[in-house]
Amino acid sequence: MKSNNKNFIRRLQRQKEDALEFIVDNYLPLIKGITYKVLSPLNNEGIIEECTNDTFLSIWNNAKKFSGDENDFKKWICAIAKYKAIDYYRKAIKNRESTSREIDIIEGKSVEDELIMAEDRAELLQLINELEPVDRNIFIMKFFLGLNNEEISQKVGLTKSSVDNRIYRGKKNLSKQATNLHLRGNVI
Repeated sequence: MKSNNKNFIRRLQRQKEDALEFIVDNYLPLIKGITYKVLSPLNNEGIIEECTNDTFLSIWNNAKKFSGDENDFKKWICAIAKYKAIDYYRKAIKNRESTSREIDIIEGKSVEDELIMAEDRAELLQLINELEPVDRNIFIMKFFLGLNNEEISQKVGLTKSSVDNRIYRGKKNLSKQATNLHLRGNVI
């Protein structure tokens, strides 16, 4: 027996392959039109084809759940196509966003740049550790803890202008020492 307009739904529900062929032959333009309308902004024919195929697979796998006549069937497969296409669109957009974020990260700094910066930070920390205890504490509070000069002056018991001077002199001193060590990055 071959599938036709009267028996294709029953045959599809019994998983007869000729019913799927009948559906593909009769409904492919409709399904492809729906997926194209949703996915055309992506400008990717491969995704449209994949979504169309996935729609027919979903119709095949869920045929037993369908109940109704030919008009209801047409509405049912249109809904499947629409929601499959929306899912594909969301996935594609999400992938584009994550890929663009990864590209931004990759373009930002190379592995070599990161290693150089890590080495420079280690050398800078070593230089800061060689400062007098008061100056070391001021630098740690300023550049690692993010405190402003007013807050630092209260914590170390010095005037704000004294803290400003110590930071200025310390930066100058660190800059000289960094030049001697050939640090490649910026010093504080």
